[in-house]
Amino acid sequence: MTTTIDDREIEKFQAMAAEWWDPDGKFRPLHMLNPCRLDYITRQIAGEFARDLSAEKPFEGLRVLDIGCGGGLLSEPMARLGATVVGVDAAERNIPVAQAHAQQSGLEIDYRHTTAEALVDAGEPAFDAVLNMEVVEHVADPLAYLAACHALLRPGGLMCCSTINRNAKSFAMAIVGAEYVMRWLPKGTHEWSKFITPDELFDLLRQAGMDPVDRTGFVFNPLTWSWRLSDRDLSVNYVTTSLRPGA
Repeated sequence: MTTTIDDREIEKFQAMAAEWWDPDGKFRPLHMLNPCRLDYITRQIAGEFARDLSAEKPFEGLRVLDIGCGGGLLSEPMARLGATVVGVDAAERNIPVAQAHAQQSGLEIDYRHTTAEALVDAGEPAFDAVLNMEVVEHVADPLAYLAACHALLRPGGLMCCSTINRNAKSFAMAIVGAEYVMRWLPKGTHEWSKFITPDELFDLLRQAGMDPVDRTGFVFNPLTWSWRLSDRDLSVNYVTTSLRPGA
């Protein structure tokens, strides 16, 4: 498959690789958002595969792919829940950071410097779930990228895909606020023109062969400095769940 990698986007994250596990560093927004993301992801997977989240290893037997895994902020919790996790990232410097932290944490995670398209070309066995979080707004061809994600799922498999809406509010908060005012992220981390509205993402997912079943907002409260899930407010950050038909 033709790669959808945007080299300029990859270089941005290469430069920040060493800071993945610093909760006060450049990835502070993700550390703050992570509990909210995990709440959504785990409930979606548990619901689809009839798993009891109160069990010790509720995702045991499930094979999960974390695309754009970075330093492993999502891969590690999935492994602790019992899933067999493959974490991939196009930014090569992220992989040794993720590997070192997993080893320190006593977790077995298969981290690879590769892409979704390369996994498809290599005939990678299908996954039960794909985590595709905050990646689609950084690729050169979103539809081709989502088609590769579809190809990596087994029939009946589930994908969680999050991104940023494209409107005046998202420009003010995700770019002006996060990059220039709060300085949570380096300037230029995001390009507003690459943001995708929920309707556009649902359309892309359908074109890629997926069946979208849910979309939910991640809403930041500046007073409590915390995130929450919302089924109404998708104005800035949001996440979707879609299924590969054919189970």
